[in-house]
Amino acid sequence: MILTDEEKRMLDGQYGDLVRKSMKILVALGEIYGAEKMLDINNVHSPGVSYRVAGDAGLNFVKDASVAGRFEVPVTLNTIGIDSENWEELGFPRCFALKQLELLQAYHTMGAISTYTCTPYLVGNIPLRGEHVAWGESSAIAFVNSVLGARTNREGGPSALAAGITGKVPAYGYHLDENRKGKYLFKVDIDLKTDRDFAVLGYFAGKIAGTDVPVFEGIKRRPTLENLKALSAAVASSGAVALYHIVGVTPEAPTTEAVIGKQEPIRFGKKEYEEVVAKFSLEGDIDFVVTGCPHCSINEVRRVAQLLAGKKVKADFWICTSRQVKTLADKMGYTEIIREAGAQIVCDTCPVLAPTSSKGYKKLVTNSAKLAHYAPGLWNLKTGLIEIEDCVEAAIKGYWGGKV
Repeated sequence: MILTDEEKRMLDGQYGDLVRKSMKILVALGEIYGAEKMLDINNVHSPGVSYRVAGDAGLNFVKDASVAGRFEVPVTLNTIGIDSENWEELGFPRCFALKQLELLQAYHTMGAISTYTCTPYLVGNIPLRGEHVAWGESSAIAFVNSVLGARTNREGGPSALAAGITGKVPAYGYHLDENRKGKYLFKVDIDLKTDRDFAVLGYFAGKIAGTDVPVFEGIKRRPTLENLKALSAAVASSGAVALYHIVGVTPEAPTTEAVIGKQEPIRFGKKEYEEVVAKFSLEGDIDFVVTGCPHCSINEVRRVAQLLAGKKVKADFWICTSRQVKTLADKMGYTEIIREAGAQIVCDTCPVLAPTSSKGYKKLVTNSAKLAHYAPGLWNLKTGLIEIEDCVEAAIKGYWGGKV
């Protein structure tokens, strides 16, 4: 790799041992992937912040780093393993919670911003098109690359930490123009209306695309932010998609020809839609309902509150979101409506990263393709993927009839 004089000084240890070690990690990555140089970045969204993922090894790594240095660029933090303020009320194990809080303190000492969310773009971390960043969290990576048009690879905990300390990443992968073109063209033959519709499309496409770039054409309605959030999470879960394009919608896809050229499309119609839905069909008694994986927007919290008003839930119902969005919900009165219904707004975490297996749940319904994908393997839960309105109905009845 060709390093600038400053980057050479960083690697030589002239800015301290922590910077040297961080630069060594990034240079090694760059050499593995054939990068010719480093790039300056403007921000980081750091994954691996949950103690469930980091463990004692990650905790000690960050604690040691916090003694030696600080972040060079703004760093927002991904979802953690507990609700940082209400972990006792929610029944999270004390030993786990204390380790989690210790890990957070180490990040705070380094100057990280306490967002604790998988949707940093909803709480102020909104990179511009063409901006180089270093993000972790699969759904956020797909969103920032695709919807916002910023540029990041799939960063893990150590590489994101190193990027935050140095303000650098190696120039490879999705930072380069030539790697941002489409590989698979999907022709959407049905009208997508709901978040689940977009999640189903994403789940179908992710299974085919894998780590490559899918391109979608034929989407008739302009997607909402929540639609795109659902799509981003789904393509990153069934596959490992970090970038997709929607012709006429996302910033790098003004036309099909511009982003992928001429190619025989893969059809996505009623048959393909129903195949995905059938994979996550479920009926019977429900003991756990979750919305907010990725974290709910204020619009989603509002919808849930309106549907719960004056009702009572029989199943445990988590509405997962960031504390910043909950502050808005508090002011709008949504939090109180949800609490009176017996449901809970859970901040900072989600079931994928929280120790929920000890609660003994058997059947889960959710509007999240990501959670529906991971829950069976994580806790051997039978899982249904349904609309957000149906999630509320299932929570109220404690039962889901299995309708599509």
